[in-house]
Amino acid sequence: MKKITINTLRAWKQEGRKFASITAYDASFAQLFEAQNMPVLLVGDSLGMVLQGKSDTLSVSLDEIAYHTRSVRTGSQNCLLIADMPFMTYATPEDSCINATKLIKAGANMVKLEGAGWLSDTITMLTQRAVPVCVHLGLTPQAVNIFGGFKVQGRTEEQAENIFQDARKLEEAGAQIILLECVPKALAARITDAVRVPVIGIGAGNATDGQILVMHDLLGISANYIPLFSKNYLAKTGDIHQAVSRYIEEVTMGEFPGSEQTFN
Repeated sequence: MKKITINTLRAWKQEGRKFASITAYDASFAQLFEAQNMPVLLVGDSLGMVLQGKSDTLSVSLDEIAYHTRSVRTGSQNCLLIADMPFMTYATPEDSCINATKLIKAGANMVKLEGAGWLSDTITMLTQRAVPVCVHLGLTPQAVNIFGGFKVQGRTEEQAENIFQDARKLEEAGAQIILLECVPKALAARITDAVRVPVIGIGAGNATDGQILVMHDLLGISANYIPLFSKNYLAKTGDIHQAVSRYIEEVTMGEFPGSEQTFN
């Protein structure tokens, strides 16, 4: 696979070419994903739930993310690699620069921050200092205690408008990818059409430029629960390689997510 960069994803957005992405935590799976031509990998703080068996992501440390980022980078030299900034590691713009440095040095091409419009100054500071940013909007798992659980966001007119305006504001601040989680399909489509940067969805319908799933959910082996927006590809294929290949194919063709994995 040729080396994937943010310019690759921008070109695909302009061409209308959809792309798949997936979480990864070790060299072996990273190598498998690259061999299957998976363009984007995310070292997610989801590791707290799927690897450590916790009920949320809040206890994941920066050192843990850096460790798994180094492992994934070893297994994949050509995928665009995004690393999550854990809970409270970017509370201030200054903190974000210090902590993002560790993840970029570990091998990440980009860091991902969860939040809303308040991230604007942080994103600007990071991008001015050569740290690319993916911003995560909608259901942001690090805010689980604010939301009172893992709940769909953007269903009211006010919520939807706030998320839309946050996406526009954070693109202007310098965000190079927007990730939307658990928002209605119509809202995700509106944001995807309005911004110039690639939009990746998870539980956000099939109108986004790309899709992402947690690898353990895709394989049906998560320690806790399988989200409604996911799909067990291993059960359908019986082989890990074929499961990954089928996922990539269905995303590329716009077949995943289907109506059963979509919120309205």
